[in-house]
Amino acid sequence: MPQYIIDSAFIRHDALVAMVRGADRFAYAPAALQRLQADRAIVQQHIADGAPVYGLNTGLGGNLGYRLDADEVVAYQQQIILGRMIGMGEPLPMDVVRAALLVRVIGFARGGTGVSPLAAQGVMDLLDRGITPLVPSRGSISAGDLGLCAHMVAPVIGQGEAWYQGRRLTGAQALAEAGLAPVALQAKDGLGLINASPLTTGYAAVAACELADLLLVGAAVAALADEGYAANLTVFDPRIAAARPAGAQSAAAALFRALLDGSVLAEQPPRSIQDAISFRTMAQVFGAGHAAFAHLCEAVDTEINGTSDNPLVFAAEQQMLSSPNFHPPMIALTFDSMAIALVQLATAGAQRVIKLQTAHLSGLPKYLSPVGGASTGFNSLQKTVAALHAEIRLKATPASLDALVVSETVEDHATHAMLCVRKLHEQLELMRSLVAIEALVAAQAVDLRGGARLGRGTQAVFDAVRAAVPMLQADRPSGPDAMRVQAALFGRDLAQRLRDALRPAMAGHALRAL
Repeated sequence: MPQYIIDSAFIRHDALVAMVRGADRFAYAPAALQRLQADRAIVQQHIADGAPVYGLNTGLGGNLGYRLDADEVVAYQQQIILGRMIGMGEPLPMDVVRAALLVRVIGFARGGTGVSPLAAQGVMDLLDRGITPLVPSRGSISAGDLGLCAHMVAPVIGQGEAWYQGRRLTGAQALAEAGLAPVALQAKDGLGLINASPLTTGYAAVAACELADLLLVGAAVAALADEGYAANLTVFDPRIAAARPAGAQSAAAALFRALLDGSVLAEQPPRSIQDAISFRTMAQVFGAGHAAFAHLCEAVDTEINGTSDNPLVFAAEQQMLSSPNFHPPMIALTFDSMAIALVQLATAGAQRVIKLQTAHLSGLPKYLSPVGGASTGFNSLQKTVAALHAEIRLKATPASLDALVVSETVEDHATHAMLCVRKLHEQLELMRSLVAIEALVAAQAVDLRGGARLGRGTQAVFDAVRAAVPMLQADRPSGPDAMRVQAALFGRDLAQRLRDALRPAMAGHALRAL
């Protein structure tokens, strides 16, 4: 079976998620094991010296002033984990937890954590053998993920719960069935296993991958709405985008040109010299969204490939220094910003759905109903659009604005990055539903306009919609139709087909969603 060898090489979030969604095995590179050994020697040296080092021979948080006796240090390691298993709520998705395990393993491999090689191997074994700890979704304020990381690493010492081969087991049972034994923790291992932000980072990586698909498919659906509306395509002229290249609007305009390449709309006079703003500003709105997404990806990739432990070990200088790198404010801020950008996309998409059904604007039958009269067509579906839009806006409320002071006022700032990621992940499902409705309505408009030749990208979206549902001829349940379209658009195949088709045309236009 293929094996991923984890060393210090840079790993992007999309590569990380692909790795954990496969069935491959994992192992440390020899160089990574050497770094672990070198860091461990520094830890042992500080133990012998007896100088106070946070979490090595002191209590944690508000107990910082407590000095551990030499005979307390090893016993304290398990206590650190058990006393911080504070999570509540539904378990995090399994791919999120596996992504978090890999993030933690990458951190160990890069060096600086000071955990013992046995403890680092214990986490690697969970990943390698397919043991997925059960981690509750609530309990991290993202001043590090200590309270949730404790659940994630508990199976290493035979505690907690885990999924193994489709069954929910105790940590001890999962280890036994995988042929493993609990690890006996050494000095610093308890804190070294949990004092970082791998769950926030792993969740962020998974969300970023889903966001890339949404941005790409959403743009293709918006372009299909252009086809159905017979919109004026001159707004995508590269000279216009270059005149004020805010965000990624030049690349977004190129994306829309590629999606619409071959469309009959480009060969005929425009139906109107100027369309509604939701059609006119697609490059500007999607360009801003792509710029926000690029910042988000940079923040996630930095967390994956950084060392966020406290304290940090610097083997070359033989030092251990207190470090605040566990704090991930960039994740919080970029995800909050992205959630607001998605509202911009959602509002424009909702308006296009409404405009396509407004006869005096679209030039098509009222509500896109072929039969007219008292037929509702897609009119009633506008209520679902409004409901989705309201909830998308609710999920854009920033979570990074405030935090309670805890732990005897020592922990007086928190990023709530985990919450920022989780609410955006929930927002994505709402966005997928809204995009599906736009696709359903846009495909109907294309049919009613006579099925003229479409662009290379818009044809792919139209075919996906029509493979899922036929054209509306008489009133029928439109909610189930929209759900079938959503499944067709976001089953991952369409996004990859679009990438393969568009990448040559997008050479020189960097978009992370591609």
